[in-house]
Amino acid sequence: MARGDQVYVMRDVMGVPYQHHGIDCGDGTVIHYRKVGTATISRTSTAAFARGNPVYPFEQSVSFLPDVIIGRAESRLGEQRYNLFFNNCEHFATWCTTGQNLSPQLNEFGLRLDQLKVPRGLTRQAAQEETPQAILDLFEKALDNIAIATTTLLPDYQQALKDSDQWKHVAETALKRGREDLARAALHKRRNARQKAQSLAARLQELSDLQISIQTDQTLALKRLSQNPTMP
Repeated sequence: MARGDQVYVMRDVMGVPYQHHGIDCGDGTVIHYRKVGTATISRTSTAAFARGNPVYPFEQSVSFLPDVIIGRAESRLGEQRYNLFFNNCEHFATWCTTGQNLSPQLNEFGLRLDQLKVPRGLTRQAAQEETPQAILDLFEKALDNIAIATTTLLPDYQQALKDSDQWKHVAETALKRGREDLARAALHKRRNARQKAQSLAARLQELSDLQISIQTDQTLALKRLSQNPTMP
């Protein structure tokens, strides 16, 4: 690993593995989305980033020199806009190194909206009241239902954005050619595409909020179990 490298460690949420990304500053620190309390882009020691796990360089083509990469990372220190689908730790680190706000690992998971039936507050109640096995079972089911993924919704959202831009271009071209009828039709389709994108973005935000809520409840449950390890 070298100064300005995008790095990652393997972590898991109730048995679901994922890569946690950051930017190696070359001085024993890493800038990353630190998820303690409110998720915040922070500079921590490499040891705090690793949590006892191996740290790996993330192999990809970069667009910037190391000093520029670190400068981009530092420019977002203190940011608290974490979003699983649009602005997670990998989005941040990839933006620092390439300028693109991407998270390829999301596509490796599956999203099953038809199984998303975990009421808000249910995991919080279980974290406070249920037995250890009931807690583990509920979190496993909740995370399975969310599936930390976007193989259905996010591509549809991205396509709706592209469609909106394309219909805008069609409308502008039609106006230049004096075809107001075609321009009106194109603008109507653009409006539909934008409305679809907004609806999908709202659903993805809800899933992201639910995932963060479950992680918070998981922490509460684990704290409760650690305080009373003999709990039946």
